[in-house]
Amino acid sequence: MTEKKNRSMIQRRLIPTYIFLIIVAFLSVFPFYWMISAATNNTFDVANGKITIGGELMTNFNNLLANYDLWRAMGNSFLYAVVQTVLAILICSLAGFGFELYHDKWKDLLFSILLLAMMIPQVATMIPLFKMLSSMKLLNSVWGFILPSLSTPFLIMMFRQNSRNFPVDTMEAARIDGLNEFQIFYRMYMPMMKATYAAAGVITFMNAWNAYLWPKVIMTMPEAQTMPMLIANMSSGYTTDYGMLMVGVLFCSIPTMIVFFVLQKQFAEGITGAVK
Repeated sequence: MTEKKNRSMIQRRLIPTYIFLIIVAFLSVFPFYWMISAATNNTFDVANGKITIGGELMTNFNNLLANYDLWRAMGNSFLYAVVQTVLAILICSLAGFGFELYHDKWKDLLFSILLLAMMIPQVATMIPLFKMLSSMKLLNSVWGFILPSLSTPFLIMMFRQNSRNFPVDTMEAARIDGLNEFQIFYRMYMPMMKATYAAAGVITFMNAWNAYLWPKVIMTMPEAQTMPMLIANMSSGYTTDYGMLMVGVLFCSIPTMIVFFVLQKQFAEGITGAVK
């Protein structure tokens, strides 16, 4: 009887916590639901605050295809995001591996200078970067998009911090077996740091997919525009078709949600520094 009373008391005490969590979960999910609801209604209903599911989804989708080059923008975003993600995590993981496992005072000084670069706002470097890439004839190209983001201080710091969990004794044993440093990196470091690579991949892909300001500067031709640029163009006229706009936002949101939900476990492990 005493155990039952204790359980019932604990459950009663947890009721406010459950209520709070339900409210927070509802507030978190509601914007996503409203986006889906708005995509299925016409602009008049959306402007009047209708939040129930409508029957205008295909109409809004057809209007989007008729007025904008959706598939080209999706293809551009996929190309830019995938290339940037692959190259950035490879370069930053090499840098983090080197900074942590091959210590000397000059490398530590260089890393400190690198961290100072995180304090420089992106807009302060846009004009020099634009002039540099323009002189290299890289406007409206995938290289113009990804070059400024291939090596970021945040990702290098993330790989360096997680590399502290990498067993140094394993490296010594590998050297005795005849492996060189690059073989140690590809055959041992990369498989053992899968969680960190997954976390870095999610962060880089989301940043590249959602980038707007730099692509707006570097991509001057309509054929090179990305999904965020297309959505911004949809809302820049005198009148905005909110139903069509929400269909575009929905298409822009789906890839990042898929990437996060597929890699969420590895993302959590990578953020906490797990090594397998």
